[in-house]
Amino acid sequence: MAKKEKSSIQNRISIFNRKASYEYHFLDKYVAGMVLKGSEIKSIRMGKVNMQDAYCLFIGQELWVRGLHISPYEMAGYANHEGKADRKLLLARKEMRKLEQKMKESGLTIIPTRMFISKNGWAKIEIGLAKGKKLYDKRQDIKTKDTKRDMERY
Repeated sequence: MAKKEKSSIQNRISIFNRKASYEYHFLDKYVAGMVLKGSEIKSIRMGKVNMQDAYCLFIGQELWVRGLHISPYEMAGYANHEGKADRKLLLARKEMRKLEQKMKESGLTIIPTRMFISKNGWAKIEIGLAKGKKLYDKRQDIKTKDTKRDMERY
């Protein structure tokens, strides 16, 4: 019975970056692991994460996420973590090289779109290779959402 409760809790934890889909066109998406401390994973399981200003960058040959805010865990005591620290992402080398090549193209960036807990209990982050939208693209998206909503009402 304990396993059922644990799996149901893990399935519910899925944190989205809603602003990202409004601001960017996504070309590719990847799922990466993260290097975390114990207090960070506890805060993620509680759902205390803000991904709004987060982005990814290469430092050396490694991919890091910057601007991801994981709130400090209240019960951690002296071993607590920093809220806005840079965190290392774990990807296969082949995927890293592909992302690094595409990042060198102008106008492309890597944006975290979703954070979730896998079936094994690991914290994963979904990142997307994105290109920024123009103002008229954003207006067009709003227009299509409005028309879709109106059609569902009728």
